[in-house]
Amino acid sequence: MTLEELAAVASFSKFHFNRIFHSMVGETPFQFILRLRLEKAATLIQANKNESISEIAFKCGFSDISIFSRSFRNYFGITASQYRKEKLELSNKSQQNSNRVQQQDKAVMYFCPELQTIKWRTKMEINKGVEVKELPKMTVAYIRNLGPYNGDKVLYQKHRNKLFSWAGARGLIGGKDFKYLVLYHDNPKVALSDNLRMSLCIAVPPETKVDGEIGKMEVESAKYAIFRFELTEQDFLKAWDWIYGQWFPNSGYQPDDKNYYETYPEEPKDGKYIVDFCIPVKAV
Repeated sequence: MTLEELAAVASFSKFHFNRIFHSMVGETPFQFILRLRLEKAATLIQANKNESISEIAFKCGFSDISIFSRSFRNYFGITASQYRKEKLELSNKSQQNSNRVQQQDKAVMYFCPELQTIKWRTKMEINKGVEVKELPKMTVAYIRNLGPYNGDKVLYQKHRNKLFSWAGARGLIGGKDFKYLVLYHDNPKVALSDNLRMSLCIAVPPETKVDGEIGKMEVESAKYAIFRFELTEQDFLKAWDWIYGQWFPNSGYQPDDKNYYETYPEEPKDGKYIVDFCIPVKAV
């Protein structure tokens, strides 16, 4: 993507577009694209242990491995090989600890005759079930946050209320197809917190008109692992750690290169949330 192409989409001159983009995002378009490519590469280096670093670099848009190596080291402070080694050692240590103290949380696979699909059951108290299935394409209206969100209830409520007020005035709240979700554009274990992008979304008809802070996008159809949890605010990190530390290593799947999200099928009661963690997957 060239600066001219991006500016044309936004209907600005390239100089004006560059200034506006930098003032809103804190980076130039080139810096933004480079950072996303490096973060994507770091995610793949962790998840795809059988792919070489060169293959991953080319997959992420780098045509010269030396440029990739230099850029990676400048951003993360270590080489890509060192990064893979450190993450692998950390993963192995975490898995050993999990095997010792959380054996009761191990997910057991079984075939569900009623739905003709594979599911998983576990004795983990907060997990209520796991299944893998295709989810259809979905159009959502969203309001996006750039930067750290964890623990900032005031900012979260401000954005959520603004989205729901906009949707309620247009008759978009409720109905059998209504869905509220929190969609993540970056891997929080890789991206620096000041750069995290997260969108609060509601499902809307494809023809819905949006304006101002409210945007519209499509969540593509894909195969998802869906994890249902009943948890408190303090349990979210525990749930994510269980998904990546316990379920993925024994599932035959790995995370796919698409956005993941949380959905909230019920209102919270007594400080507890029913949450579906939806993570796109592909075979190992």
